[in-house]
Amino acid sequence: MTETIIKATNLKKHFPILDPMPFKKSTQSVKAVDGVSFDVFKGETLGIVGESGCGKSTLARLINQLISPTSGSVEFKGKDLASLGIKEIRSARKSIQMVFQNPDASLDPRKTIESLIAEPLVIHKIGTKESRRKRVHELLEIVGLSSYHASRYPHEFSGGQKQRINIARALTLNPDVIICDEPVSALDVSVQAQVINLLKSLQKEFNLTYIFISHDLNVVRYMCDRIAVMYLGKVVETGTFQEIYEDPKHPYTKALLSAIPKENPFEQRERIILKGDVPSPVNPPTGCHFHKRCPFVMDICKNTRPELQELNEGNKVSCHLY
Repeated sequence: MTETIIKATNLKKHFPILDPMPFKKSTQSVKAVDGVSFDVFKGETLGIVGESGCGKSTLARLINQLISPTSGSVEFKGKDLASLGIKEIRSARKSIQMVFQNPDASLDPRKTIESLIAEPLVIHKIGTKESRRKRVHELLEIVGLSSYHASRYPHEFSGGQKQRINIARALTLNPDVIICDEPVSALDVSVQAQVINLLKSLQKEFNLTYIFISHDLNVVRYMCDRIAVMYLGKVVETGTFQEIYEDPKHPYTKALLSAIPKENPFEQRERIILKGDVPSPVNPPTGCHFHKRCPFVMDICKNTRPELQELNEGNKVSCHLY
């Protein structure tokens, strides 16, 4: 039986809009994540895809408790993270690490690579100075760098090397889960392949579980076992990468996949152009959030919100067409 390592249930995060008038209570909020539920199984890679602003990065921070949810829960190995105290949260974070999008912003330019990678060990008071140095050198070799790089500073490295350093730091505490938030989007295409292959090999070596957030559907196809498609703070479809890429159900998923550049320029394929703009997360449409852009919109879509329903084992879709 597949072990569920992370379980999100009706997760919401609404950011209040501050009123410029002093002492006036805010009445509006940005619904960044608006009722998301999913499971992550041990050893798999779950991809989360969608347009910019759909709530992917906010969801990543909710999973790691970097921000607190407005409502809903995130369970890690059966424990609700929101109900844990500060010490327990710190302990849980050892098992859930993050690799952020911008490698430059993730590394303090005033610190050496050794102190950056050893920082999680210092914070959690693990090992001696010598054992930490040994661990840093070991991790640098694992991610394809050399131990002599430990005494250097971030500005001496390329973007791809900096992301390798971030991956090494994420591995320092032997985590169970690594959340990769657009880990290759800031890198050159040639370097992207190297970092993706590194992540794949590390997953096999250390039995890691990944939550992989990206807008690059070609990278997601290569990297992920299952995929969750997000639109305006909601998950609209989930399934294995074969189900999503070969037989997408939701109209939004079909439109996303039709935008992938073709390998064969002579291949005839329908390009789905969505009309209109993405609605504001401050005041999302009633009913289905996608109905104002959907080419298959029906009357029921405008008033009744579709639930995420299971079509077959593991494949779920939130659409009145089904």
